[in-house]
Amino acid sequence: MDRLSNTVRPYAWGSTTAIPALLGIAPTGEPQAEMWMGAHPGAPSRITRAETGTGTTSASAEQSLTDVIDADPARELGPATVEKFGPRLPFLLKLLAAGAPLSLQVHPNLDQAKAGYADEESRSVPIDAPHRTYKDANHKPELICALTPFDGLCGFRRPLEAAEAMEGLGVDSLKPYADLLRAQPEEAALREVLTAILTADPDEMAETVTAAAAAAERIGGAYAPYARIAHHFPGDAGVIAAMLLNYVRLQPGEALFLGAGVPHAYLDGLGVEIMANSDNVLRCGLTPKHIDVPELLRIVRFEATDPGILRPEASPSGEELYETPVDEFRLSRFDLSPGAAPADLTAPTPQILLCTAGAPSAGDFALAPGESVFVPAGERVQVSGAGTLFRATVVA
Repeated sequence: MDRLSNTVRPYAWGSTTAIPALLGIAPTGEPQAEMWMGAHPGAPSRITRAETGTGTTSASAEQSLTDVIDADPARELGPATVEKFGPRLPFLLKLLAAGAPLSLQVHPNLDQAKAGYADEESRSVPIDAPHRTYKDANHKPELICALTPFDGLCGFRRPLEAAEAMEGLGVDSLKPYADLLRAQPEEAALREVLTAILTADPDEMAETVTAAAAAAERIGGAYAPYARIAHHFPGDAGVIAAMLLNYVRLQPGEALFLGAGVPHAYLDGLGVEIMANSDNVLRCGLTPKHIDVPELLRIVRFEATDPGILRPEASPSGEELYETPVDEFRLSRFDLSPGAAPADLTAPTPQILLCTAGAPSAGDFALAPGESVFVPAGERVQVSGAGTLFRATVVA
């Protein structure tokens, strides 16, 4: 078992206070958006492990978790994980702290990702090109579990509800969108309106967003989130696209699963996020980055959905599992009580254990909030003490 040293990413939308407050350190004044735990090549966790071999042990040296796994995938991940997912950790675990809205986005399914990546590779589109859509050949399902009240947008609402919301602002330039939402069957209505929003004349759209934001600010209530979004993205078509989606507020312990084709955005709050190890994102607003409208319209699932708030399912062992339909990750939570018998978490798959409250122990490691450990497949691990631990692993 290894204690992880993790990188905090300073994306502009990040909260300046949420992650420092969890870690018990002073804010720097800069945004601290995501703390990454895992073996993603963009910012792999680091461990300090003594090298062993031929009966000797060398001095400890810091190395990336990516290098450790690459050196012996079967040992670190377990044979079943390697056989199913290849010689890499299939998930990335994060602390995510949104102080401003993230981009409105959607992720491809596995077949779409493979096809899109192969196409761009065949056309020699540079991997770091601003207009490149597929960074890899993997899908990116994800789950966010709230540690504080957490606001987001998730999936299309019913077209009539979206039409009523637009009409309620009293902005004349929104009326054509509302009329389309009322006149067409669900899939056609959502497709036509999103297409119209994303392809509208930029100057005209900026005027519409300005008028809509002023009305939302004046009316307040259910319109307040759109006023906040417009404050961060003045004139952005994504402000109007956001009105097509369900607004969700998670309470601590509640979660959202975001599958392929579901448009979503995180708006505000601190949470534990886990996802398949991919960088494939198609944006549809609230961003200065490239929006590939034709590919986006091919990927998006144009159907109204219930956001489906997840609450963990308890088991006799004390593990509370967030059920999802994917195998690349499995997230659960343990609320440990003082004096209780240690819980055995030994598993044939790799694990990352993250403390979010209290002072529990994992094996010989005492953990404070925000601290984490990597447990190689098959290594014995017991947790005890008082606090909250999140357990990330795979289904192999």
